[in-house]
Amino acid sequence: MSLIVQKFGGTSVADFERIRHVAKRVKKTYDQGNDVVVILSAMAGVTDNLLKMAAQVSDSPDKRELDVLLATGEQTTAALLSMTLKSMNYPARSLLGYQAAVITNHSHGNARIIDIGPDRINSMLNDRTIVIVAGFQGCDKDGNITTLGRGGSDTSAVAIAAALKADVCEIYTDVSGIYTADPNICEKAQKINEISYDEMLNMASLGANVLQIRSVGFAKKYNIPVHVRSSFNEEEGTMVVNENSGMERLVVSAVTHNKDEARITLKKVPDQPGIAAKIFSPISKAGIVIDMIIQNTRPGGETDLTFTVPNADYETALEIEKKVAEKIGAEVVFGDQNIAKVSVIGVGMKNHSGVASTMFNALADENINIIMISTSEIRISCIIEEKYTELAVRVLHTTFGLDKE
Repeated sequence: MSLIVQKFGGTSVADFERIRHVAKRVKKTYDQGNDVVVILSAMAGVTDNLLKMAAQVSDSPDKRELDVLLATGEQTTAALLSMTLKSMNYPARSLLGYQAAVITNHSHGNARIIDIGPDRINSMLNDRTIVIVAGFQGCDKDGNITTLGRGGSDTSAVAIAAALKADVCEIYTDVSGIYTADPNICEKAQKINEISYDEMLNMASLGANVLQIRSVGFAKKYNIPVHVRSSFNEEEGTMVVNENSGMERLVVSAVTHNKDEARITLKKVPDQPGIAAKIFSPISKAGIVIDMIIQNTRPGGETDLTFTVPNADYETALEIEKKVAEKIGAEVVFGDQNIAKVSVIGVGMKNHSGVASTMFNALADENINIIMISTSEIRISCIIEEKYTELAVRVLHTTFGLDKE
């Protein structure tokens, strides 16, 4: 008998028919003798509708009250699934985040889990109860309802799996697993049977939207195997596991892309100590995440500095840097939103040379100019013009031998 945590996303519980389908999946796992904890998202579209409702009553809704409102989406699906299972004569009980002792910090709208008390869930499991937990939510130490941000149900699932020392955390989505590239733009992409935590962390941060990045971090920290699979078929999906589990190490495992990028350049910046802090501190205070940074030294004690930010933060970041440029004496500030990032990822890069040159040559052969480059031990990313994104993904996928035969 195993302890299995199953998480179902919004498309998996989009209507009553799909909720019944989820109930049958849970029933099957339970009938095999396993203990089952189910984590649920809100029905597809519900969270967006709740946000629209909040916008109708306030231009700037109170964040605490917004969390109270948004948490009702997952509360609804948890109750409906529990009712469905009980109608099938299965012992099920729903819990909200605070009832499952999911304790977070005070950051409404993007709270971080700091502790999970497993006692209540374990007690219910000892009675062979199917425990259904509303994902995406918890409470702070003052008892206020909090939410974990977009994709937070993935984080709920893996964190609860870690707290319960579950044997596996199954993430059910509308795709059959993790692919070597986005199948929507690369028809030769193939499903990956196993991928390491580090590879998945890089993929999640570089545009692959199958798993929320914080959930992968939890899985790696507590060594929880994560099985990403489809809720619409019985196929085996992709196992996200420890790199040392005996998995095959390809040089490159996947090609990702992200069009949600913009770059900002400051020209002729004084090349002096403390200048970088003056440039980036206001960006940090505005809560804007910086990704890639490149600095080019000029003659005469000056430098050009370019960095990338999420597209949604571009206008704000650009205005901030225009004010910074005036203070530090930079010549000009300009930006570009028509860019994309393409990346190759693989734990095999640690022991192989020539990956970068192969990538650069493949892009050059297609006359694709590289604007910026960033590397790590298992990842190489290039900023290119957005119009070449799909071509770059397909070319790199073929170049590194990932095409489906």
